[in-house]
Amino acid sequence: MNRKSMDLNAVRMLVRVAEARSFTIAAGQLGVSQSGLSRAIGRLEATLGVKLLQRTTRNVGLSPDGRQFVEQVAPLLGGLDEAERQLADRSCTPSGTLRISAPSMFGRKVLVPLLAPLLAQHPQLRVETVLSDRLVDLVEEGFDAALRTGPIADRRIVARPLRPLRWVTVASPAYLAARGAPTDLETLRDHACLAIRNPRSGRLVNWQFLQEGQRCGFAPPARMVFDHGDPLVEGAIAGMGIVQVMDFAVADALADGRLQRVLQAFEGRSRTLSLIYPPSRQRSAKLHVLTEALLTGSW
Repeated sequence: MNRKSMDLNAVRMLVRVAEARSFTIAAGQLGVSQSGLSRAIGRLEATLGVKLLQRTTRNVGLSPDGRQFVEQVAPLLGGLDEAERQLADRSCTPSGTLRISAPSMFGRKVLVPLLAPLLAQHPQLRVETVLSDRLVDLVEEGFDAALRTGPIADRRIVARPLRPLRWVTVASPAYLAARGAPTDLETLRDHACLAIRNPRSGRLVNWQFLQEGQRCGFAPPARMVFDHGDPLVEGAIAGMGIVQVMDFAVADALADGRLQRVLQAFEGRSRTLSLIYPPSRQRSAKLHVLTEALLTGSW
């Protein structure tokens, strides 16, 4: 058998005839003439050296060899078609509206800066962002994608892990000069801590540490309490106390010296940030460029 000369279009035609059990119906579905369809399958039979079809006056069916051949090639054709569709979707110019939900602080600190070059690169793309710490329902609320941290329990959606976000504990140089740095979790209790209240539970959010290799939750003695992360970081920069936040939230302040890390020996806990989306959006060109921006961006 000369495999190189096999015509994939003829193979597709054979599968369509087998499904329709009629040259007339298959030719109509494929948009070719019956004679052209018959000649293509005849050439395929000549290439393979076997009879693939059994024709009668009323219908057409597969021969035993033809049935075996179709059973083996039909899944392969399906895979080729899917690969072709995915490449075609991704090669399309991203256009239209991409609706995204993200946690408030991550949206302001990371997502919005990443969107500026993305929109400049794709002028036909429009992005609608909803920055909220509420867990949105992607399908019911019409979102293309959302950014979430931690385990994803909803099996109706696809989750693409992006990177781990690590908890860091920080304070300003002025605060540390005045009060000193805590050396362990016990001495941390003697410091002014700035805390955040979970908007869903109404409780103060515990800090996350590793102590002797074991996960440890710590209830901060809160000097001030905020309802979201931005004023928490600003309060720390102003010298009001010690805070614990995820690394992306204070990366710039650590880089320029406005904040310093403390208790690094007790750090190590993290949560995975994932991009989640409905399966129907999986081949979206808009979603593809957003995913690439998040994976390759410097944050």
